[in-house]
Amino acid sequence: MTRREPSHTPHPLAGLPDCSLILTLMAVVCPGLNVPVVARLRYHRADPLALYLDSHVDLPEPITWIFARELLATGLSTWTGAGDVSVYPAAADDNTAYIGLSAPENTALLRAPAALLRAFLEATYLIVPPGSESAHLNLDALLEDLLAPADHTPTDGDDHRGHAAGGSDSPTH
Repeated sequence: MTRREPSHTPHPLAGLPDCSLILTLMAVVCPGLNVPVVARLRYHRADPLALYLDSHVDLPEPITWIFARELLATGLSTWTGAGDVSVYPAAADDNTAYIGLSAPENTALLRAPAALLRAFLEATYLIVPPGSESAHLNLDALLEDLLAPADHTPTDGDDHRGHAAGGSDSPTH
């Protein structure tokens, strides 16, 4: 499942991410024209199957894309993703991966340094090893969120997407 969140929607996870990475992605506008996009990847053990990609974190209204951790892992070696998010390695460059994002109103193709994405994934595996995600799921909270009225917001009101994780190109956890 993938989904895009407008930044003004409070996020259901409280607190800072367990792992984050600030990096500069290159938006491929057309052949030969790339535009830098400051982004942040986040991982929360409370949502162990998902990764959060906040694009344009240098602007007041970043956009968050949520997609499966496994999608990124698989996409570093082969094309994957049939929905709003796809990930695939560059054909002739092991150091580059592409992340495709699509929504009804627009699409974006982002070029990313594959080594940083791999390092970020490895950091998430130290927090929640692959295959053990179900032990970290809070099904009661998930059901509560699913059954809550549409205008429901978390009780602490903490939209932690505004927290910066530092300006380095290495994962923190």
